[in-house]
Amino acid sequence: MTQSRGFCPECGDEVAERAEPRPGAPRADSDALCDSCYFDAFDFIDAPDRVNVTVCGRCGAVHRGNRWVDVGAEDYTDIAIDAVSESLSVHIDAENVEWGVEPEQVDETTIRMHCTFSGVVRETLLEEQLIVPVRIGKEVCDRCGRIAGGYYASLVQVRADGREPTPEEAAEAIEIAESYVAGKEADGDREAFISSIDTESDAGPNIKLSTNKLGQAVANRITDRFGGTVKDHPTLVTEDSDGNEVYRVTFVARLPKYTAGDVVDPEDGGGPVIVSSAHNTLSGRRLTTGEPYEVSPENGDLPTVEPIGHKRDAVDTTVVAVEDEHSIQLLDPETYEAKTVARPDFVDPDSETLPVLKDGQDLYIVPEEV
Repeated sequence: MTQSRGFCPECGDEVAERAEPRPGAPRADSDALCDSCYFDAFDFIDAPDRVNVTVCGRCGAVHRGNRWVDVGAEDYTDIAIDAVSESLSVHIDAENVEWGVEPEQVDETTIRMHCTFSGVVRETLLEEQLIVPVRIGKEVCDRCGRIAGGYYASLVQVRADGREPTPEEAAEAIEIAESYVAGKEADGDREAFISSIDTESDAGPNIKLSTNKLGQAVANRITDRFGGTVKDHPTLVTEDSDGNEVYRVTFVARLPKYTAGDVVDPEDGGGPVIVSSAHNTLSGRRLTTGEPYEVSPENGDLPTVEPIGHKRDAVDTTVVAVEDEHSIQLLDPETYEAKTVARPDFVDPDSETLPVLKDGQDLYIVPEEV
């Protein structure tokens, strides 16, 4: 026999005894109601009449509260599902709640969300269906607005000491900048972006970035890769709302004088050197012997050496004879005379042709790879 715990204050019917609340937990006023009166006033689902979502028409970010959030949604349906999920609430007394949603695309900016809920309340299975329309509004987020307006806070100029950056250096410097900024964006930094990249200047690429911190990091990474130095030149552009001075900073990433493949003469009597690196030291191999060459910077600068040419300038010529382990006879590629030249240790004695670089009347064999 079901025990009674009293009478319903609404209708006067007896109220069946239910489990006591956990020790220390207050008893809800609704516990005094009978099931009929309880369910008459019961709202299983609390849902808004409509959900409005603001999306950036350029990048797809969603405006939440007072900020823009990258949600990574593939389309507006995903955004609508997330927005409805956040706006719905289920009664605290419901247990074993399950729900599903079926989106219906009405037009480009309106999606009807058909929601189905089920749960158990007072040992009674409840089911409810409702429709929540989602309206998608489009704006331009702060980030995209600044990009469209050409905003930048720092400028990275990729230059080289006494020469122009090679096309390979310029392309890799741009790749370094793009890769680093893409990583910051992937980590959720909405302040990180490249405003523009100018490759028209023969002096080297100019990369405009959104923050000074970003410009510093990109310039450092470029010189970490190629060597060289970074110098900054701040310019006062305005004051913020608090009266603080705002600076735009130009970072000059100046690459070393020499690149891998340059052929130079240190003028120390040892013969020309093909450069393999000018990152922190000038290093390479002697073209007369193949022996390694390395010299450290003086007062922070690499020593000045006489340029002769570059590996790309070398041409193939015919091997006439191998005279001994230190000399070899080749045809001069211009005069076709047989000349005896130094045989460095990187030369294969069985070669029929070899790449050579001519400096005046002298011929030097250059290695296939630097």
